Amino acid sequence: MTVAESDRIDMADENAQRLDAWFELVERMVPEGFKVEVVEGAVHMVPQRFTHGEIARRIIHALEDRFGRDVTVATDVRIDFPGHQNGFCPDVMKLRDGAERDAERGWRHEDVEFVAEVISRGTGANDYGPKKAAYAQAGVPVYVIADPYTGRCHVFTEPKDGEYRTESRIDFGDPVDLTHTFLDLTIDTSKFPRD
Repeated sequence: MTVAESDRIDMADENAQRLDAWFELVERMVPEGFKVEVVEGAVHMVPQRFTHGEIARRIIHALEDRFGRDVTVATDVRIDFPGHQNGFCPDVMKLRDGAERDAERGWRHEDVEFVAEVISRGTGANDYGPKKAAYAQAGVPVYVIADPYTGRCHVFTEPKDGEYRTESRIDFGDPVDLTHTFLDLTIDTSKFPRD
């Protein structure tokens, strides 16, 4: 191991310890019904809305219909992603087959194959900006943003060199076709509610 690799590992451990301390403190103060994330070192807290949960639920059903009920899918579970103090709680994420939780850190970003975020008014810029960049840097193959305010989904694929090479936009009502990805599924958006 080189000195640079050792320094990077030490920095990652310090970053994770700082995030652990933040989450421990914040989780004691947050009222039920709110979601908390740390994005680039800043704490963000938003109320969970029915529209948000309904869209996430429909995406989960699409994943379960395609991969079966035993697929490893999680909602609002913290994962530390690359970048400065990024403790994200994706609205929906699919983990690779065989992924195992680390007893100390939980799920690893290296095991995430799919992320879907549903836009909340106060934190939408995070989903389109620093979270998209972190997901690309982590190599998440498929990232979908469902935006109930615009009535549109954004699909990002082909992460390379810290950015997504392809983006497509799909209006609510039209299917999100992911058959060209390893997911090989289509998400029906005809019943996605709008805000």
